[in-house]
Order: sequence, then C-alpha cells, then structure tokens
Amino acid sequence: MRLHDHREVRRDCGSCGGSDASAEREAWHSCGDGGATLMKSATRTYRPEALWTRWLVYWHTEMIPHLRRNWLFWGGLVGAVLLFNAFFTLAITVTQSLPYHVFLVVKGDLDIKRGDYVAWRWAGGGPYPEGLSFLKQVRGMAGDTVIAEGRSFYVNGEYMSTAKPRARTGEPLALGPTGVIPANHFYMYAPHKDSLDSRFALTGWVPLERVTGRAIPLF
Repeated sequence: MRLHDHREVRRDCGSCGGSDASAEREAWHSCGDGGATLMKSATRTYRPEALWTRWLVYWHTEMIPHLRRNWLFWGGLVGAVLLFNAFFTLAITVTQSLPYHVFLVVKGDLDIKRGDYVAWRWAGGGPYPEGLSFLKQVRGMAGDTVIAEGRSFYVNGEYMSTAKPRARTGEPLALGPTGVIPANHFYMYAPHKDSLDSRFALTGWVPLERVTGRAIPLF
C-alpha cells in the first residue's frame, strides 16, 4: 500500500514488525492484516485567554464554595488583621544603628519613659523625605541637661556619643542643640557611631507631636 501524503509513512510488517518511520504530526501504522491506525502526537499550547478561563472556572467551582464553607475562619482572620493594624505596626530597621532589627510599634502610645524605643516622623531635611519613620531610643527628656564637649555629647553628665564632623558624602554635619530639654521633647539616641540621632542638628530634640508610638523590640 502506498501513501502520498508527506505526513504519512509506511510501516510494513509480517506481524506488526519490520521497518518503522515517524512523521512530524501523524503516522500511519499499516500491518499485514490490512488494518490501519492513525496515531497523532500533538503539542499542547496555552493561550492567555485559555489560562484566564481556567482561573475563572477554578474560582467559581473551588474557591467560592470553599469561602462559603469557611466564611467564619476567613472573616475572623481578616478582622484580626484589621484590628492589629489599627493598634500596632511592625517596624524593621534597615541599618545597624540599633541592637534590634524588628520592633512592634504600639500606635498612639505616648506614655514614654527614659530608655524606651519610640517611632517618630522625620521632620524633613538631609537625605530623607519628610514623614519618613525613624526609630531610636529615648535617653533625654524634658528638664534634662545636654552639654557638648568638643563633639562629644552628655545628658545629665552621662556620655552619649561623639558626633562625626562629616557625612559619608563629605558634607559637614552641624552639632545638635545643647542646654535644658524643653517640655514634650526628647533626646534620641542610638549607639552606632554613624547614627543620625540628637547629636546632630538634622535630628535635634524630637517633639512629642511627631512621635507615632512606643516601640517594643522583638529581635
């Protein structure tokens, strides 16, 4: 038997044996019994609209029934997240200025004591935009006395840190304020030598109105 289509090949055998060849799309298997079987090998392709249709089908047949069955769990989870965000936020420090890197900020908690970590909004100036969240430790409060000897700062006689003269970019850094800290202001501190805290005029004494909450170190 002779086939003329270029996609068809001939396979002759005594008992389905003999020579064999393959075609790009289709192949005819011809045996001694005179039968012929069409074998196809197709490459499956996915179109964007087909994937979107499959997702819609999955959503309507699987996800919606699942949500209906477990609405109490998912509703409670969403409520818990909203409630958490109303009172708390997680803060991650991206520098090495503090010994901790992840903090739980209690929003609106302004009962601040010496040694507490607090988050506040940057007043603007320098390389940072206004409103950016900063996090430092309170080491000076209203009524405390801040003095500077050279570029070294002291709060009530306790050494805090020394202000470097220039930023990494080479720009000069002005010293922070000295004297008695006024009401509702804080001296912010971090132990790292490059920390932008109250030893520098860019930060200065942070007013209470810019504080967003007390920060609890986690790890």
